[in-house]
Amino acid sequence: MSPTLHDIRAAAERIRPYAHRTPVLTNQSLNHQVGAQVFLKCENLQKVGAFKFRGACNAVFSLSDQEAAQGVCTHSSGNHAAALALAAKMRGVPAYIVMPDNAPDVKKAAVAGYGGVITFCEPTLAARESTLARVQQETGATVVHPYNDERVITGQGTAALELLEDHPDLDVILAPVGGGGLLSGTAIAATELKKGTRVIAGEPEMADDAFRSLKAGRIIPSENPKTIADGLLTSLGTLTFPIIQQRVEQIVTVSEEAIIESMKFVWERAKIIIEPSSAVAIGVLWEKKIDLSGLKIGVILSGGNVDLARLPWQTK
Repeated sequence: MSPTLHDIRAAAERIRPYAHRTPVLTNQSLNHQVGAQVFLKCENLQKVGAFKFRGACNAVFSLSDQEAAQGVCTHSSGNHAAALALAAKMRGVPAYIVMPDNAPDVKKAAVAGYGGVITFCEPTLAARESTLARVQQETGATVVHPYNDERVITGQGTAALELLEDHPDLDVILAPVGGGGLLSGTAIAATELKKGTRVIAGEPEMADDAFRSLKAGRIIPSENPKTIADGLLTSLGTLTFPIIQQRVEQIVTVSEEAIIESMKFVWERAKIIIEPSSAVAIGVLWEKKIDLSGLKIGVILSGGNVDLARLPWQTK
């Protein structure tokens, strides 16, 4: 059974004491630039700086006391690692995080700062999975996958639930897609809350496995993606793919140039710090490959974690 709107509402109640209800902002310059009314759901202002906290928090607080006492574990080098560590800290249980040894120092520091117990491994998927299996066996912790987990999907769907509570007359909701946790949760919330709401995803042209998967009718794994949107490098999951097939109108690919240009525009004109993965959703409007002119469009700004020493528009 696929997760339902009822599950997303339950997740919203579960995480309410812990997660921020993020603001929805507008910007006239952006509206003029893209020819539509744009409503920005600012998950860059969520705890740990990304929507990932919603799903991790829902997963951790869904556990029974007996399960939670054993802790939670995952492998991640990014926002999910920090989100799970913080959610576990809030519940007072351990979080065991497997990270590749080449993960950025700032991300290692963030996970450690939230109390995560880090085990480093070689930077390959095989090493990450085998190390996680060992950690799980040793600790008895519950594995919380970054996106292929119903508790995570329903937690991520709470962002769209809030957006549509604030602005119920939206025509379209845009979200970026990597593993599909945010997109599938968004699609369930949007299509169930208001029949006819269009859900459209943005994906980097240089990491277009979800676009190709939707066309082919089967999951095509991501192979060697080379994009500045480093939060969107993962392949779709067995739980997220069928939801996307059923509920997402289309996936639109976005050039690296549009990702950078739209990200810079949002920083300069809207004064909102977003990361490249967030800008992918804005990039759908920016490039105008599909006609969304004149519509009311909600955009999930997925996060704002940026290495300020390596901004994409800076030249060396």
